[in-house]
Parts: sequence; C-alpha cells; structure tokens
Amino acid sequence: MVEVILVIGSSGQIGTELVMKLREIYGNEHVVASDIRPSSDVVMCSGPFEELDVLDEKHLREVVQQYKITQVYLLAALLSATAEKDIEFGWKLNIRSHSYVLDLAKDGLIKKIFWPSSIAVFGPTTPKENTPQYTVMEPNTVYGITKQAGERWNEYYFNKFGVDVRSLRYPGLVGWRAKAGGGTTDYAVNIFHEAILKGKYKCFLKENTSLPMMYMPDAIRATIELMEAPAEMVKIRSSYNLAGISFTPKQIATEIAKHIPNFEMTYKPDFRQEIADSWPSSIDDTNAQNDWEWKLEYNLEKMTSDMMTNLKEKYKITA
Repeated sequence: MVEVILVIGSSGQIGTELVMKLREIYGNEHVVASDIRPSSDVVMCSGPFEELDVLDEKHLREVVQQYKITQVYLLAALLSATAEKDIEFGWKLNIRSHSYVLDLAKDGLIKKIFWPSSIAVFGPTTPKENTPQYTVMEPNTVYGITKQAGERWNEYYFNKFGVDVRSLRYPGLVGWRAKAGGGTTDYAVNIFHEAILKGKYKCFLKENTSLPMMYMPDAIRATIELMEAPAEMVKIRSSYNLAGISFTPKQIATEIAKHIPNFEMTYKPDFRQEIADSWPSSIDDTNAQNDWEWKLEYNLEKMTSDMMTNLKEKYKITA
C-alpha cells in the first residue's frame, strides 16, 4: 500500500521540518502539507499544500478523501504560553481538532495517526527528577490539561475502536528552520537568534531553571521511528516519555559563549516562569528505549554547535 501522509500544522516549528523529512522518505507527492496560513517557501514549492482550518471538519474530510490520505500527523495546537492568553480557543483548538482526526480513523478513512503530547501534561505534584512514564499528572495550564485529555482519548479510541494512534511527550524543542511557536521553552530557540544578531539576550526564565529539551533532528527522527515501528512494538498508546537533554538558561548561555565570547545574558522572569516551575527537570524515557529502540543523538554541546553553524549560514554571517 502506498502511504499518503497529511501533515496538519505544516507552518509550525515541528511541521516545517517534519514535512521535508517525510517528503525525503516517502516522495514529495505523497506528503500533503496543510495549515491555516501559507507555509514556508520550501514546504509550499516542494509538494502539495492545502490551506486548511482543522476546525472545519467538512473540509478536513474532503482533503483526506481527495488525496486518499492513509496517515495524519496532527501538529496544529495552541502552545502553553499562548493558550494561557486565550483559554477558550486553546481548549477548542487542541481538543476538537484531535477528536476530528481520531474520528477519521474510527470511520475507516485513515489508517494511522500521530498526535503530539508534551511535558506540559505533568504538573507541580509530579516528581521533578527522572519523571517516570506512569506518575501523578495534575497539569495546571490549559495546554497541559488538553494534553492530558488527549492522552486519555488516544487510549480510549485505541481500546474501543482499534485506532492506531501514536504519541510522544515532547520536551522543549530547539530548531533553526522555523520560529518558536509560543511555548515556555521558546527561550532556548530565541537565544540563538539574538546571540548571533545582537550578541545579547534577555531571558524570561531564571538562570537555574532546568527543563528537558531536544534538538529538532532528534525529535523528527523519534517521531518517524515511532510511526514506522511495527504496531506490536508500540505498547503505550497514551503517549511515550521522551527525555532529550536537560539544561538551564545559564548552561546554554555558557555553551553559546564558546562560539560568541562576548555574549551577554540577562534575566527577567515573567509569567512563563510559573509554568516552567510546574514541569519536570528531567525525564525517564526507558519505555521508548525498550519498546522501539529509541536512542538520543544530540547533547547540548553538539546541538549548540549545529545551531550556530546553521543560523550563521541563514543570516549570512561569516565570522
């Protein structure tokens, strides 16, 4: 069977890179990018694109049937910091879009779904160090609450209707191709751009706030490896823990200073500090390692070096 994949939310931080990697694997014409707004030129020009509001269920079903879609990657969401500013829309977008896509599989229109969860699913009562796969989850943000509800939906649709849905609890994601999307870990993306362009950065988190992060190539690889794993290897249908690398703003600033010696970092914590304080400092992803042989590639040093190289090229900085 020829796989035809629909990526919903192709303009976002993950979507931009995921579309290009999937097109590399499955062929340009077999990966349909979609978003409520136009995506980057590289996405728009390399294969099919559909302007799609994921809350328009009728149009969603039309697109799925038009292209004979077999897999959907649902990446459209309102992230942690943004959703706190518009809680009603955050709930509506994150929950309803998920239900619409799950129903596509329940009704036999598609075969497989990827839906991302997040470390936001945890809360202030969760053990902060080496947070286990199964633990207390009492999220205190709209985003986290929608992710917890979504994980339960995943299990329900898998157990009740046999829907092949797969998920990862993403840590904070760091990449250079697209701008950060309004999350609490955005500082770890923005800091690189500001360091290269201005030589300084004002961080909205305290210097010793440790959070789990992951470099985008690892996140994309984890996503595709999970989706390509045989169904019998996917033993967790709510969402898998994904550890990444844990570091603080101070640690990443130190690493950047190795490339930009005069780099200056200042700190002015805002409302996102409270969100960060409710999240784990480090994650245990033993289940992902054991079930489908997940293995991390990038550490902080390797990630920083690669980010600097790519962004200097992007901004045409030769020094």
